[in-house]
Amino acid sequence: MRCSLPRFVLGIAVGLGALGCLRPSEERARRDEQVGSAEADGVRVEVAGGHAAVRELERDRVLLWAGAPRLSLTFAWDAPPPGEVSVEVLNCMPRAEVVPTPSVPVLESGRDASGRCSFRLGPLAGTALELGIAPPDTAAPSPFRFAVMSDVQEAIVDVQDIYSVMNREPDIDFLLGAGDLTEQGTHEQLQRFERELRSLSIPYYTTLGNHELGQSPSLFQDYFGRGSESFEYRGVRFTLLDSASATLDPIVLDWLDEWLAAGADQAHVVAMHIPPLDPIGVRNGAFANRNEAAKLLRRLAAAGVDLTLYGHIHSYYHFENAGMPAHVSGGGGAIPEKFDDIGRHFLVVDADPATQRLDVSVVRVD
Repeated sequence: MRCSLPRFVLGIAVGLGALGCLRPSEERARRDEQVGSAEADGVRVEVAGGHAAVRELERDRVLLWAGAPRLSLTFAWDAPPPGEVSVEVLNCMPRAEVVPTPSVPVLESGRDASGRCSFRLGPLAGTALELGIAPPDTAAPSPFRFAVMSDVQEAIVDVQDIYSVMNREPDIDFLLGAGDLTEQGTHEQLQRFERELRSLSIPYYTTLGNHELGQSPSLFQDYFGRGSESFEYRGVRFTLLDSASATLDPIVLDWLDEWLAAGADQAHVVAMHIPPLDPIGVRNGAFANRNEAAKLLRRLAAAGVDLTLYGHIHSYYHFENAGMPAHVSGGGGAIPEKFDDIGRHFLVVDADPATQRLDVSVVRVD
C-alpha cells in the first residue's frame, strides 16, 4: 500500500491512526507469511521457513525458486499420490542433492548450467512426503565464502561484466543481495533480472529494495520469495530484512526476535536494503525515523550480531553502527556516486564459524 497524503492533512491522518500509511510495508510482511505454501490438483506443498517461492504446482510436479541454500519440503496429497513426483529448483546450489530418505528412492537428478536442479522421486508410499534438498556436508559448521552485491537497477545491461568477475573468484558458495535489482519492479524487469542470472555460477539470495516497489508491493515475492527471512548455512545464521520502505514492519520485528535468538550462539549476518543510519549523510539513505533506527541497532547489537550489510547508497562504505561492523555495498552499477572513485564492485566474505570471524574484502570490477 502506498500513501501520499498532502501536508495539510498529514497531521489529521496521523491523529486518526491511519494505520495503512503508518505501516507501509505491512502488506509485504503479510505476503511473506504465504511464501512457500501452495495447493493445487489435490496436493499441498510447504517449504519450511518460506525458503522458496512456489512457481508452479501440479499433482506430480513442483517448480521452486530457492531463496536459501538448504530447503526442506513437505508434500501432502488428499488421495493416493502419483507413482512419481518431480521437484525442480531454480536458483539452486551447486552440488545440491536430495537428503537421503530410505523410503523415497531418487530415480534421477541433475543440475544444468542455468542453475536449475531437477529430481525425480518414486515410487511414493502413503499420502505425505518429506524431503530436504541441500549440498552435502553443509549442515555442520565449516569455513566458506560468500559474495555480497546490491543496486543493479538500470545497469542490468552491463551486469554480465560483474558476474564474469564473480565467477572467477574461487570457492564462493552463493551471492547475498541487499535489494534494488530493477528500476521499477515490473514483470518485464524481474524476468530480465532472472534471465541474466543464468550465467552466474552460484545462486543469488536477496531481499528487495525500494525500486522493487514500483509496480506492485508483492510482485518481487511472486518471483523470488520472501523479503524477510532467516536461514542457517555451515554454522552461520543469515537474516535478510525488508527495509525497502525505510522502516521495518512490526510483524518483521517479531520474526527478528526469533531469528536473533536462533543465532545467539553462531556468527550472525544481517542484511537489508536501506540502512538504519546514513554513514555519511550526503543523501536520503537511512530509515525515516531515527528513533526506530536506534532501537533496531540496539536490538541487533544486544543479540551479538557480527556483521551488518546494506545497499541503497551506490558506493562502498565501511563503518560501525552500535559497535557492529557495517558495510554498504551498492556497487551493482546503478548511477554510481562520482566523488568516491569506487564504481562497480562486490564484496567477498570469508566466514569461519569456529572462530565466528567474518572477514570482508572488496572486489572492484571497474
